[in-house]
Amino acid sequence: MHLTWPDWLIIGAYLGFALGVGLLLRRRASRSTEEFFLAGRSLPWWLAGTSMVATTFAADTPLAITEYVRDGGIWRNWFWWSMALFHVLGVFLFARLWRRAGVLTDAELCEKRYEGRPAAALRTLKAFLFAVPYNVLVMAWVMAAMATILEEMMGVDGRFAVAVLAAIALLYAGLSGLWGVVVTDLAQFALALGGTIVFAFVAVGHTGGLDQLVAEVTAKDPSGNILSFVPSFAKEAGYHLPEPHPLYDPLTQFLVLVTVMWWANHNADGGGALMQRSAAAKDERHALWAAFWFSLLHYSVRAWPWILVALATLILVPSLPEGAGEGSAYPRLMAELLPAGLRGLLVAAFMAAFMSTIDTHLNWGASYLVRDLYVRRLRPEASEKHALVAARLATALLMVLAALASFFVTSISGAWEFVWSLGAGLGPVLILRWFWWRVNAWSELVALGSSLVLALILPFWDLPVHVKALILVPATIACWLPVTLLTRPVSREHLGAFYALVRPGGCWRPVVGDSTLPKDRVLTRFLILDFASGLGAIFGLGFGLGSLLLGRPGQGALLLVLVAGCTLVLFLRHGRRPRGSGA
Repeated sequence: MHLTWPDWLIIGAYLGFALGVGLLLRRRASRSTEEFFLAGRSLPWWLAGTSMVATTFAADTPLAITEYVRDGGIWRNWFWWSMALFHVLGVFLFARLWRRAGVLTDAELCEKRYEGRPAAALRTLKAFLFAVPYNVLVMAWVMAAMATILEEMMGVDGRFAVAVLAAIALLYAGLSGLWGVVVTDLAQFALALGGTIVFAFVAVGHTGGLDQLVAEVTAKDPSGNILSFVPSFAKEAGYHLPEPHPLYDPLTQFLVLVTVMWWANHNADGGGALMQRSAAAKDERHALWAAFWFSLLHYSVRAWPWILVALATLILVPSLPEGAGEGSAYPRLMAELLPAGLRGLLVAAFMAAFMSTIDTHLNWGASYLVRDLYVRRLRPEASEKHALVAARLATALLMVLAALASFFVTSISGAWEFVWSLGAGLGPVLILRWFWWRVNAWSELVALGSSLVLALILPFWDLPVHVKALILVPATIACWLPVTLLTRPVSREHLGAFYALVRPGGCWRPVVGDSTLPKDRVLTRFLILDFASGLGAIFGLGFGLGSLLLGRPGQGALLLVLVAGCTLVLFLRHGRRPRGSGA
């Protein structure tokens, strides 16, 4: 794809902006490690929430969604749509708890919730695992996806181009810390979303419009699976099995996704990179609305431009060269359709999506290496100035490791699913540690260890991810639950201090006794109302927009009415509460 001078001007302006932000904010980020990693805990909800969305919008995302749509249909996006359930739970439970905990990393919570050597060992282990293997793998697949895009669109050596972009992201993230990340995220998300919307218009226009696109896709698949929001439940062989099996049909896959996989993951309590934004919010009210704003944009709005383009590729790119992944149809179509000017916009949009993810993971991973490993274990007497130097060196180290790992990524959706399996058994423990006093450090250590072992063994069998979940999750629970009951609980004094700090509610009576529970506890009888209203608003808006786009106006209108009602409930419940108050 040939780029003209207007294309290069757009690309150059974007890269110049990213570097300028890093230089402008470097002094503010150099005040302390809390400024560098948490922006001084002063982010407003709209900035923190938009930064969350930008982080999860990477160059790999359109490619993975294209793989799903071309391989089975729209409904296969439930692999990540199902995660809306735990993100909405995070809005009304965990975002506020993380803000109250006052930690810089989620690994740091281990020593606030537990005590002694097991707690210290758990903190060290989690910090290393999520800073290096997990974090590096995420950045590696994002870099591999960006390399594919640049090779398909521009015919350049993708690895070299990605190295240049990664160096720029490293420079401004290393200079300005989280401040640079969130400010650039705001512009990057607007550019990336705007670019994908423009491309969706172009791609759908080349099929003859939405009505023609729907008609041609329906003709290719009379069963309706491709355009369905949920599977039609027709028996399908799938996964190249000799004969269909009940475990492999769409119904089973869908049910496992919406009943098991959303709570069985290593971020089930809102931890990870998104927790960093909750901890960086001005107060817990801002943390709550940041999490909701993220969920609304992430699940309801941004996916539809990608899905429309993925559907268009079924018509315009019906077959791919041997060995090419299904996701490569997306950038291949970009190279074929985009005129001069729009080419530069789309290249810059994908650069923005790429860098908004890389910068967050660099900053977040470095926070583990510095806070939980270097300062906690090696140099507890380190000054703030010394820790900031270590933070910038750790950021560079992670970038180098991710670049090397990117050479080994072959399937984006496959990498997604492998990362999910790495900590799948942790989910129940992570949720219960906030609400059940009996959970201890051994619970998490055993859950983490058994989950990792099983995740490394299961790939030797050619099983889809939902079948792995049916094996991995029960087996992990069977390991950690007896250990919890057979090992010594955390001392009442330590548990009492933790409960007084976060005030979660739940099963804490042996710790707090019969005293009156605090009014600002997070777990209350209104949780079901909040949860249902949040899901109604998010899925109603997402499927309402999808219905309107795919020619189902009546269904779309009803869903948008549902959205209005659920949003009103949430506003009345949380919109006007004093900052810091409970539910």
